[in-house]
Amino acid sequence: MRVLPKVVTWSRRGFLRGSGMALGAAAVAPAALAMPAADGLAGAFHTLGPATGKTLLRMARDVFPHDRLADRYYADAMAPYERKAAKDPALKALLQDGVAQLDRAAMARFGQPYAGVAAEDDRVSLLKAIEAGPFFQKIRGDMVTSLYDNKAVWPLLGYEGSSWEKGGYLHRGFNDIDWL
Repeated sequence: MRVLPKVVTWSRRGFLRGSGMALGAAAVAPAALAMPAADGLAGAFHTLGPATGKTLLRMARDVFPHDRLADRYYADAMAPYERKAAKDPALKALLQDGVAQLDRAAMARFGQPYAGVAAEDDRVSLLKAIEAGPFFQKIRGDMVTSLYDNKAVWPLLGYEGSSWEKGGYLHRGFNDIDWL
């Protein structure tokens, strides 16, 4: 059973020491910090293209919003689309046409592509307009499995994993949730 501390364990000195390390790293690698994480991760979409990849990453984060998850987990969840689109022209067309439709709607309402719309509420309103369509249903349906089946994501969401091989939950923190 994992026991979560209920108090902040960082001292002011420890926080300042850690932020000093981050500033030192920024001096070493300024080019890495100049590019947003989503832009760098979207560059891995060679078949679909970086613009489509960036929109898909933003869309995945808007459909399944978790502030504790880094963009790389969403990129890992979207990676199967890149591999499948290289072999399946129908899937490639569905994804690229869906992103194009989303970008057109964003340009008409906000004057910029979907990934460039700053306000989350505005992006969600665009998604609600297409939620009944096959593009949205494909992304939402596949992301449930690909995002939440990633074992690296489980601890970040507070899930301790399967329990049957450890004797079940009854004697392993059955009632240790603190958010209820």
